[in-house]
Amino acid sequence: LNSGFPANQIIAADPLAAQLEGLASAGVGTTTDNAEVVDDCEVIVLAVKPQVLGEILRKLALNAEQLVVCIAAGVPLASLERWTPANQPIVRCMPNTPALLGAGVTALFANDQVGTEQRNRAEQILGAAGKTLWVGDESQLDAVTAVSGSGPAYFFYVMEAMIDTAKQLGLDAETAATLTIETAYGAARMAREGETSPAELRRQVTSPGGTTERAISILDAADARGMISSALTGAARRSEELAMEFGADDTN
Repeated sequence: LNSGFPANQIIAADPLAAQLEGLASAGVGTTTDNAEVVDDCEVIVLAVKPQVLGEILRKLALNAEQLVVCIAAGVPLASLERWTPANQPIVRCMPNTPALLGAGVTALFANDQVGTEQRNRAEQILGAAGKTLWVGDESQLDAVTAVSGSGPAYFFYVMEAMIDTAKQLGLDAETAATLTIETAYGAARMAREGETSPAELRRQVTSPGGTTERAISILDAADARGMISSALTGAARRSEELAMEFGADDTN
């Protein structure tokens, strides 16, 4: 809606009345019946828990003209294709939580049935929540999950530690939080809006013999880079494991 898409062209299904009331107040069509959405829409966006996705998809009467956009994490394309009719156009997406503010980033991967117009439509829909980019291989979505899907939590973790330490150093809680959050915001803007790499930006702040150099040397001595690498690799491996769990061929 914020990106200008007409409310009367959107239908949302949800089992919770409170969710539907909020959507209805914005002019969006609402229903508790998933089948009603499928009957009326050209694009079907699946934003459900991965544990129930297979059960839901098997009950839908989709047709091969409809584009399915799946936001459920960890469910591989092979499973989505098994649960939908033959030749179903499907786009898998991996957004992240800043999408709630329109500041997210979403990676997309399409199967061979998705045409150019449908790719543009998927990009338009997810683009309403922030930046979008396409990956060339589905396996890359595991890396995307590790970097951007889980990524906000890493930054929150660092911010949490900085705030706690700032308080230990004598700052009050409000000052500690403001300094940390605004510094993170400013640093992100410099990295995003400028043409200088994060590595070079870090070097520019690190004066020889200064406070920043001391802090960076302590991080290096603790192998912080190696720990970050291990953390992201672990997240990627877990994404692969979840794909096997959620994509299991359970026909019960």
